[in-house]
Amino acid sequence: MILDAHIPGGSISEKWTRHKFELKLVNPTNKRKFKVIVVGTGLAGASAAASLGELGYNVLAFCYQDSPRRAHSIAAQGGINAAKNYTNDGDSVYRLFYDTVKGGDFRAR
Repeated sequence: MILDAHIPGGSISEKWTRHKFELKLVNPTNKRKFKVIVVGTGLAGASAAASLGELGYNVLAFCYQDSPRRAHSIAAQGGINAAKNYTNDGDSVYRLFYDTVKGGDFRAR
């Protein structure tokens, strides 16, 4: 048995362009025949699953937390912001830290 990675020929700088050019397109009526598996339901995984579902694919989203709402990027509400401390904003490093820990149900490390 010979393993074949299907790496396109040519120089490294043009491999991705060549690969995209040689891909077969999916007919819009055949999209429902494909199952797309998305592992992880954080911001990127949930966004990918929602976008692919809107395009008509059958999407299976798997999470390994208690529930999709417990994904790290969704639970750490304050962690995706920065403590800029603008005038009259009431922002601080302490509040950013507190919001991040509280968003993770005090399970953050």
